[in-house]
Amino acid sequence: MDLRRLLIVVSAPSGAGKTSLCEKVASSLPDLVHSVSYTTRSPRPDEQEGKDYYFIEEAEFLRMMERGDFAEWARVHGNLYGTSRLLLEKYFQDEKDVILDIDTQGAAQLRQTYPHGIFIYILPPSLEMLEARLRHRKTDPEEEIQRRLKKAKEEIKHYSGYQYVIVNDVFEKAVHQLASIIIAERCKSSRFDLSSFKELSLDEL
Repeated sequence: MDLRRLLIVVSAPSGAGKTSLCEKVASSLPDLVHSVSYTTRSPRPDEQEGKDYYFIEEAEFLRMMERGDFAEWARVHGNLYGTSRLLLEKYFQDEKDVILDIDTQGAAQLRQTYPHGIFIYILPPSLEMLEARLRHRKTDPEEEIQRRLKKAKEEIKHYSGYQYVIVNDVFEKAVHQLASIIIAERCKSSRFDLSSFKELSLDEL
């Protein structure tokens, strides 16, 4: 991976708004792509193939796993999710930065493969607000909501393993903070290539 390219990994408990944040920032910053994951779960009524997820059968997911097609994968809430390794590398070759929203299991795997990645954790304002957001979606039965809330309490404990933390209390503010982190990371001297200034040599500095 070209170190000038960014891999931005965003994690959060279900319902904290990580996908919406990633989509909004990817649409507002140039050369930033929101990676679409593969999943074995069924699509929700408002989800589209190739935009929200690539929806596949578990047998196909397992075949992709065996081929080493995934940069990371995890079983979350009983379903499998994974990020295409080949798709990530294609984005990098096309000189794009990539933002993806995945759970803490997948993020832990990516820390090993992409140690220079930028890891950001999204927190809800409170567990009460998180529960309200899950119920507002009206997509999950009560049993599933309770399971997601229980898992959220476990996942939130991992926030300190991330470089940045954003509390998504006001969506536009959280978008601004996420975009600001990415812009600042792009401006780091370690990502700057002086050779692009052909008229300037190091001896002249």
